[in-house]
Amino acid sequence: MSEAQSSFPRRDESGRVTGLADLVGVVLAGLVIGVLALLVFDWAFESIGLADFGRTNGWLAVILPAWLFLEEYRAWGPGPARLVAALVAAVVGLTTGLLAAGLAAGLPPLVSGAAAAGGFALVYTLIWYFGVRWLDRRTG
Repeated sequence: MSEAQSSFPRRDESGRVTGLADLVGVVLAGLVIGVLALLVFDWAFESIGLADFGRTNGWLAVILPAWLFLEEYRAWGPGPARLVAALVAAVVGLTTGLLAAGLAAGLPPLVSGAAAAGGFALVYTLIWYFGVRWLDRRTG
């Protein structure tokens, strides 16, 4: 097995993630790592008396998934498919994230923001994965 085939997530010769399960897995791992990092920072700030626990903005958990989305965008190269898919995914993902934050409005910002980041990232992942491939076939 070559190195390209044994790496995770699996990518094609252009650097695009090839499987939905791989993309979702990396996005979920990024969200979990992001939330854990926020919990550590929040605990540290509370420990030294700078803030109350849970006051960190949970939206920051989307940093690693957003980085992956940027790498995916670059890997698809120039063309209308990636631009349209990214814009639609961003608008629907942000709307979903804001709805999730609204539903969790009574909870601490860490929790409501993490719910928002999760909603955004998962919806963006699905729309991007299927959308960019469908549009690429139609325009390519």
